[in-house]
Amino acid sequence: MSDASNVARNLRERFSGTREERLGKALSDVLESPLLTGAIGRAFDARERAAQAQEIAMGALNLPSAADVERLTRRLRSVSQRLEGIEDGVHRLDRTLSTSVLEARLAAIEEQLAALGQKLDARAPALSTQGSASPGAARGAAEAGAKPPGKAKAARAGKAKKRG
Repeated sequence: MSDASNVARNLRERFSGTREERLGKALSDVLESPLLTGAIGRAFDARERAAQAQEIAMGALNLPSAADVERLTRRLRSVSQRLEGIEDGVHRLDRTLSTSVLEARLAAIEEQLAALGQKLDARAPALSTQGSASPGAARGAAEAGAKPPGKAKAARAGKAKKRG
C-alpha cells in the first residue's frame, strides 16, 4: 500500500499548484514521454507508407494521383490563358479586316485615283499642244510611266541627228 500512497502523494503534489501550472506540468510530462513520441513517430511513418502504397496501387490501376491532377489543372489553365490571348488577337484582326473597313479604304483609294485622273485630264490640253495624239493617250502614257508621245518623237529625232 505504500506504493499506492506514494503515487497518490505524487499526484497531489503535481496538481497542488494553480490550474495553469498543473495543466502545464501534465502536458510537459505527456510530451516528454518516450512512449508518446515513439507512438507519434510510428504513426507518421505508417501514414507515409500508406501514401506510398496508395500511389503505387493507383499507378497500377492507371489512375492519376492528386499531384497528377494538380499538374494537369495548372497546365490546362495555362493553355486556356494562351487560347484567350489568341482569341483576342483574332478579334482584333477581324475588326481590322472587316469588310466595312476594307470598303472604306478602297473607296478612299478610288477617290484618290479619280482626283489624279481629273488632274491628268486637266493637263491633257497642254500635252496635246506638245504633239500628243489625244488626251487619253497622254494619260495612258503617264499612267504607264512612259514619256508622252510628242516627247518620245523628239527624243528619237535627236538621237537620229547625232548618228547621221
